Amino acid sequence: MNEHPHRTTPARHPQGAEELPDHVIQDAVVVVPGIMGSTLYDTTTGKDVWGIGGISWLLKAWTTPSGLKSLAMTEDELAGKTGRIEATGLLKRSAWTPYLAGSEPYTDLVDTVLTSVADPAAVLEFAYDWRLPVAANGRLLADAARRHLTDWRRHPAHDQARRHRADQREGRLVFVAHSMGGLVTRAALDPGYDGDLHADTRGVITLGTPFQGSVKAAVILATGRGTPVPLPHRKLREVCATMPGLHDLLPQYRSLRAAGDVRHLTPGDITAIGGDAELARNAAVFHHGQKKIGLPGHRSVVGVNQPTWQNLTITDGTVEAHYEGARQNSDGTFIRDRNDHVRYFRVNGDGTVYKESAVLTDIVTHLPLQHGDVAKAPTALDAITEILRDDINPGPPQGEAGCGLSAPDLVEAGRTWKVRLSDVDSLSGLTCRLTDLADPALPAAPLPTTWEDGLATATASTPAPGLYRIEVHTPDGFDITQLVLSTEPDQPSAESES
Repeated sequence: MNEHPHRTTPARHPQGAEELPDHVIQDAVVVVPGIMGSTLYDTTTGKDVWGIGGISWLLKAWTTPSGLKSLAMTEDELAGKTGRIEATGLLKRSAWTPYLAGSEPYTDLVDTVLTSVADPAAVLEFAYDWRLPVAANGRLLADAARRHLTDWRRHPAHDQARRHRADQREGRLVFVAHSMGGLVTRAALDPGYDGDLHADTRGVITLGTPFQGSVKAAVILATGRGTPVPLPHRKLREVCATMPGLHDLLPQYRSLRAAGDVRHLTPGDITAIGGDAELARNAAVFHHGQKKIGLPGHRSVVGVNQPTWQNLTITDGTVEAHYEGARQNSDGTFIRDRNDHVRYFRVNGDGTVYKESAVLTDIVTHLPLQHGDVAKAPTALDAITEILRDDINPGPPQGEAGCGLSAPDLVEAGRTWKVRLSDVDSLSGLTCRLTDLADPALPAAPLPTTWEDGLATATASTPAPGLYRIEVHTPDGFDITQLVLSTEPDQPSAESES
């Protein structure tokens, strides 16, 4: 086991020892992953319980009744007695989770950050137990970031980096945070933890962070209630039903359509769909308190153009998610039609976090990416590099670029299914491929793509169970990806495992 679970040593040194390039910064960087983005280890059984195994492990974990059992919160953990589960590092291989379209490794992100720092010692990979409350992980991050900055300022490479910069100030912190990691970072900057950490932070780069929450969190809690669903989706709900971290991702904006209006979710609503009322209440109090915390030098990289749930309806404990959401007038009232009915608009986002939930400031880079790829795609990594090196307005201009990708997250081997691509005007220059991640170097032939119901549609099938990546290249030069898990045909549904 790693002696320091929040730190892993990068494999290579990107800079020369004698003379540093002009773009190298003197700051310390902390990389904070999202939910499911840290590998976890059970100290009581001596087994890795998330993120370490390969594709065969993923298939077993999601399609057998006992898989992922160790991830469920215990009574002691809910009472604050943690330590059973230990975070051992950032995700280093592709993983799959129902509804979240997969989790991509953070290797490329860390390697990109290394090209801008004076020494690998300037980079901290902060792994954390994402099952726990964001507030608890924020306190751990605050302590780890303080130690990291202190250690870096004592490092010989820090002084070397300072001397070659026009502004020879001491190094400060830059947080690069994906998804839930942005919430953990904001919690870490609460003055109640470390009153000086905010001043010692030069910038925060958030990648698809759901500052106002995500409807998918509510859908995950409701999975399996009312209708039969595949076993993996049911298993995710069972793991998340008492997980504080998942409740911290519930939408905090008015998202529930009810009685001709749109209102906030209440603890009673969360109970009705299978969640925990107290955890939902704690999450709402936490988010309310976070509003006063500013993020210094904040830059957002936000996924756009992907169909993304924004509102929901609850009927007898069953959740129906909607891609369209209510919009407000300048006075805060909802826009309505001439019959005084609330109007709904499709805003889109990264497939998990709708666009406006991921934005806190006006300095935003919009990229047509899925949620997992916001921390991995080359266009996102280019934007992160430019921000790290002090450029203010990186990336392409705002606008609808690339295309939207919609595909199932779970398929059966040997059966055909569809990949639907929105905002596509022509099939010329558009390619869609399916790569088997068991052998990613094997060339993948383009999938046949035609027009169906006004959308560019590719037909796909997987020859065997495993983990696959859909890769779409658009005529304007963007790449959009999503992970898909393929299982044996006729996997048992959730209700047969009850």
